[in-house]
Amino acid sequence: MDITGLIIFLLIGAIAGWLAGKIMKGGGFGILGNIIVGIIGAVLGGFLFGALGISAGGIIGSIITATVGAIVLLFIVGLVKKA
Repeated sequence: MDITGLIIFLLIGAIAGWLAGKIMKGGGFGILGNIIVGIIGAVLGGFLFGALGISAGGIIGSIITATVGAIVLLFIVGLVKKA
């Protein structure tokens, strides 16, 4: 992965983490927290979309996939924290 790909990857992670934070909690987690949540969400979203046979391509598709995964991640973390 070249530097441009890495920057795009981190930007998608940051956007997805921020969106998921807004949807699930009402606020973001700071730039580093958003990137981490977004990256983990991208992996989880890719797995979930693949299992469901959904294919989302391009930058917008990547952001949607990562955001959905990050929302699921935050939902699961919320359940674990309550238990």
